[in-house]
Amino acid sequence: MITKINRKEQRERRHLRVRRKISGTAERPRLCVYRSNSNLYVQIIDDVAGNTLVQASTLDKEVKTKHANKEAAKEVGKLVAKRAIEKNIKSVVFDRGGYIYHGVVKELAESAREGGLEF
Repeated sequence: MITKINRKEQRERRHLRVRRKISGTAERPRLCVYRSNSNLYVQIIDDVAGNTLVQASTLDKEVKTKHANKEAAKEVGKLVAKRAIEKNIKSVVFDRGGYIYHGVVKELAESAREGGLEF
């Protein structure tokens, strides 16, 4: 019998595999991406202390595009970079959350780099 592939479970498995290698510190925190069907969420996390330092999403008032598409990803990437630089965070580790580095995730990463973050 053929079973249906559970894409969410596969993404979580990929994310755990990446998280074994990647961890954020106070000097170089982790930029974590989560993408739902309707929104896009980004956090900069210090894993040693367990704190979220900066966050941005398509639900913020500064973001005009309220969907999880490439235009919204550009806006969220620039917003999270601006907020990080205000808190003197310049270098981060990019955690794509088990998603393929393509499309929305790629646009978000490139706009965060343009905003001044280094990864």
